[in-house]
Amino acid sequence: MINDFGVVKIHLSELLDKSGMSKNKFCNLAQMQRSQVKNYCNNTVSRVDLETVARICAVLECDITDLLEYIPSKDK
Repeated sequence: MINDFGVVKIHLSELLDKSGMSKNKFCNLAQMQRSQVKNYCNNTVSRVDLETVARICAVLECDITDLLEYIPSKDK
């Protein structure tokens, strides 16, 4: 089963809401395309790019643990 190891949740949407920054401004500062930000906000990315994660953390002045959360499988 695909979720045997749990999932990683991306909290970009919550961090953007908390910052009060518009998505357009964030896209510009983080050098990300709007569709890419949408995928991160909706947790629909299958591969996370570390350079992108670094840019997100730098722009939002947050720690990686604020952005990414590991949720273990309930089966274990």
